[in-house]
Amino acid sequence: MNYAIIGCGLIGKKRLAAMPAGAQLIVACDTNLSRADDLVKQAKSGRAAADFHSVVSDPLVDVVFVSTLNSTLAPITLAAVKNGKHVLVEKPAAITVAELDELAAAARKTGALVRVGYNHRFHPAALQALELFRGGALGPMMFVRGRYGQGGRLGYEKEWRADPRLSGGGELIDQGVHLIDLAGIFLGEFTTVDGHATTYFWKMPVDDNAFLSLRNAQGNTAWLHVSCSEWKNLFSLEIYGRDAKLHWEGLGGSYGIERLTYYKMLPQMGPPETTIWEYPRGDESWKIEMSEFFEDIKLQRTPVPGLKEARAALAVVEKICQIGKRENQD
Repeated sequence: MNYAIIGCGLIGKKRLAAMPAGAQLIVACDTNLSRADDLVKQAKSGRAAADFHSVVSDPLVDVVFVSTLNSTLAPITLAAVKNGKHVLVEKPAAITVAELDELAAAARKTGALVRVGYNHRFHPAALQALELFRGGALGPMMFVRGRYGQGGRLGYEKEWRADPRLSGGGELIDQGVHLIDLAGIFLGEFTTVDGHATTYFWKMPVDDNAFLSLRNAQGNTAWLHVSCSEWKNLFSLEIYGRDAKLHWEGLGGSYGIERLTYYKMLPQMGPPETTIWEYPRGDESWKIEMSEFFEDIKLQRTPVPGLKEARAALAVVEKICQIGKRENQD
């Protein structure tokens, strides 16, 4: 299958490294042409380009991978979809729900498949947690508690993530959508959204912390906190059922070793039966996600997570932002 990568930075390189055997790079595209040249050299095939319009209309290209700034994810994906290209676009896929709805309408017209890059779903701890959850090991669900944070770096407030025109928001739309997406796997659609996004430390016009309380129609709650003033990188997701609890910690690297702990409540209660899985060799999430996408195309199946799941996460972000605007007006 012939593909193009639009956006040749860190994530574009990760996508290239995760390509399955037999896939061939036709075009690497970046507004910084030297970065596109570097990707072509790394792939040992294809050509470099600076204009994405010529890429999405190229008849040799079957699949497009979009890994640009948040503000350009949806416009580029829309152009690719209108040209009948299948697309894997990085999260959040757009900066407004309206953009996602436009994408979905265009995809229905052309039959293009769109997968959204929520690679956290494919971490080994996530896959193990889902297997246990779907097998009924937790019993009826109660609630989810999640924390995701990092400490930024010198000059963070001057990066593109701090510019709302480019990012669409701050930590909530950046790392927050990962937590929202993961919580939704276990609790389903959130019908009640509350919380707030605020800026405590970084001098920038977007949020550096967000606190969310989300509930589904049954009243099950996801209590989530994302932060870029965490100082020590942190990932923690706890999934509580009536019979047992799962705790996913770490993402590897600076977030610490990835680990999943299963706490099973005993009939007499007291200390639970405990099982721990550790993944010291890191994750294959990018490769697994890529493999799933190529299988989507082969089978002509709807990608999950796709535009539907991306919309659910972004709708929560928009709601939190609306709450903030109302509070500021009051």
